[in-house]
Amino acid sequence: MADIAFSRIEMLPPVAPPASEVGWIGWARANLFSSWLNAILTILSGAAVAWVVFHIWPWFAHAVWNANSLAECRQIIAERYGEGASGACFAVIRQRWHQFLFGFYPQHLYWRPTIAFFLMLVALAPILFSNVPRKLLWFSLVFPGVAYWLLWGGSLILPVAIYAGFIVGWLCHRLAARFNSSLISVIAAVAGTLIWWSFLAGPVARGLGGVLPLSLEPVASKQFGGFMLSIVIGMTGIAFSLPLGVLLALGRRSDMPLVKAICVGFIEFIRGVPLITLLLVASFLLNIFLPPGTNFDIIVRVIIMVTLFSAAYMAETIRGGLAALPRGQYEAADALGLDYWQAMRLIIMPQALKISIPNIVNNFISLFKDTTLVAIIALLDPIGLVTAIRADTAWNGIVWELYGFVALIFFILCYSMSLYSKHLERRLRTDHR
Repeated sequence: MADIAFSRIEMLPPVAPPASEVGWIGWARANLFSSWLNAILTILSGAAVAWVVFHIWPWFAHAVWNANSLAECRQIIAERYGEGASGACFAVIRQRWHQFLFGFYPQHLYWRPTIAFFLMLVALAPILFSNVPRKLLWFSLVFPGVAYWLLWGGSLILPVAIYAGFIVGWLCHRLAARFNSSLISVIAAVAGTLIWWSFLAGPVARGLGGVLPLSLEPVASKQFGGFMLSIVIGMTGIAFSLPLGVLLALGRRSDMPLVKAICVGFIEFIRGVPLITLLLVASFLLNIFLPPGTNFDIIVRVIIMVTLFSAAYMAETIRGGLAALPRGQYEAADALGLDYWQAMRLIIMPQALKISIPNIVNNFISLFKDTTLVAIIALLDPIGLVTAIRADTAWNGIVWELYGFVALIFFILCYSMSLYSKHLERRLRTDHR
């Protein structure tokens, strides 16, 4: 009698998965028709999308790109597609694209903001991407002065004198370090820098400017506008609000009563006041408190207010990241013998910033979108330009094309920041899931 095996000896050949479980059919079953409720919602959503496309597509299909007025656009659409046909008049974008990009910046100087924009990308590269050579960080530090010189023109000595203020502050810090007090050293550094900027930087810049005439044609701030203005205010606010927010968050958690009280008071005051109010203060009221004859650039005032506003919210975001760390991380830093700043720089702050990445980027996106509020104080950002263009008799009555174009550009820029946030989270992920 033959032996009968109770378990299979040979392996079965692999079998292809069912056609309904792979490919686009499998994806649709898993994501769109996984239940009767999802199936109904999918059908209703598809019908809604089809209805929107059916009604909006002719508006794009009948678009006119070459015309000198809205009336001419409508006439061309009527001649091509018949009376009663509707279509987009993108000719206004084609005719005014340079204003959307540069505002009323002199056309023969467009090369300066263009170069500044590409230099900005070079300066951001070593900060945003780890595979870029770290040596470029030196250019990232120098770039704000170079950008100011390119955009506003004037003497190159002025941004150099401003950078010299940091050197003066460092020297004051070194001299005050002899007192073996970190608080005195910080106060000396800040005081030295502010004194240099307030009383010495201007005369030194004017004196050296006569000897070294390295200057460009000056451009007034009232000629700035469009997306150039939004990028200048937004990127400057983002660059300065993050480190200032870190300092405010640390100050709010400080054990020194005076420092904590100042930081808490500043954060709560800024968070309790609308940004529009601060912009109005920067535009109309700030000059009242300055010495007579002081010319404080309006864009610089707006940048300061936007930076302070964003820094207050950034401080609360980072404070949440600090509070989320377990107490053992602080104790581990103490066990290693690290002082306060070493522990924050090497152990605590990297983890807190990693936890806070989504909220930090959310603050950045909100800050960039809030740059449109400068239209309240007569700065022609993209929204202000839309109002100015619609006031022209040739384009009076046009709406969707202008606001849609501005919304598209803002969406591209803000969504790019969101994508980078996801990339950074994946790169810093350590749970290996």
